[in-house]
Amino acid sequence: MFKRIALFAIAPVLLILGAFGLFVRDPAPLDAQTFSALYTSPAPVPGGQRQIFHIGHSLVGRDMPAMLAQLAGEGHGYASQLGWGATLKSHWDPDEPINGFDQENDHPAYRDAHEAVESGDYDALVVTEMVEIKDAIQYFDSPVHLGNWAQKATQNNLPVYLYETWHQLDDEAGWLNRIDQDRTAQWEDRVMRPALARMETPQPIYVIPGGQVMAAVSRYLTENGPVGPLTSHEDLFRDKIHFNDFGAYLMALTHYAVLYQRSPIRLPHTLTRADGTPADDIGPEAALAMQQIVWDVVAGSPMTGVPAGS
Repeated sequence: MFKRIALFAIAPVLLILGAFGLFVRDPAPLDAQTFSALYTSPAPVPGGQRQIFHIGHSLVGRDMPAMLAQLAGEGHGYASQLGWGATLKSHWDPDEPINGFDQENDHPAYRDAHEAVESGDYDALVVTEMVEIKDAIQYFDSPVHLGNWAQKATQNNLPVYLYETWHQLDDEAGWLNRIDQDRTAQWEDRVMRPALARMETPQPIYVIPGGQVMAAVSRYLTENGPVGPLTSHEDLFRDKIHFNDFGAYLMALTHYAVLYQRSPIRLPHTLTRADGTPADDIGPEAALAMQQIVWDVVAGSPMTGVPAGS
């Protein structure tokens, strides 16, 4: 009897909370079968040079999008909103501060993220989440805000690409182990599938597999030995997490392969940074190895949206 009275007593309260959006049950993640079915068909083939908006942090940076533009050629356009370790939540919520906002967006390619997505000036939205991804999920509601951006992009006819990144080189669980495990356990099962469940009509969120490409280069160097200036994956980094020019070039190749659905093999390797200064040149031998690795990874994953067998 007491339980029945208690339920009657709290029911009006729950209704009031629901009316004000204060009591919202998270939907179950999109089931694995429905999730996989979203990627049975490739992404639409780009009709020409793309206009890209990037939302992220220093694992996007200024130089990588500038290198991507050089690889893609004249007509490719881009802008970004960045921060230091910025979360998707901070980019979405105007009341949430973006650490390092003034410094990271002090360049001509900055544009307000909400304005950009609504503008009609872009044909793809590329987002990424802060690292550590487990902390982003636990404390900053990653699936909620990926779902928010994906829903908004879909309403504005923009395909969404999630840039999968990596962790500290000295991660106690092992850098390669984390990349191997987190692609499914974190990025897919705890971020993408719950985010898709929040969309009115789930649409594919394509993956730019940055972490997977980094891991593939690491394994290539272990199995085949040094190539050009590269002796190990650590030569792609300037510290324990941030890429140097070589790593930025590798990620630009990865973005190019996914966004244009084209092989990056034989693309140039002598590029400039965003400020116009010459980037460190990886050289022809290492560039070709990187390009082949990128294409093998990208063309081998349905979630990139690249047709199988490309």
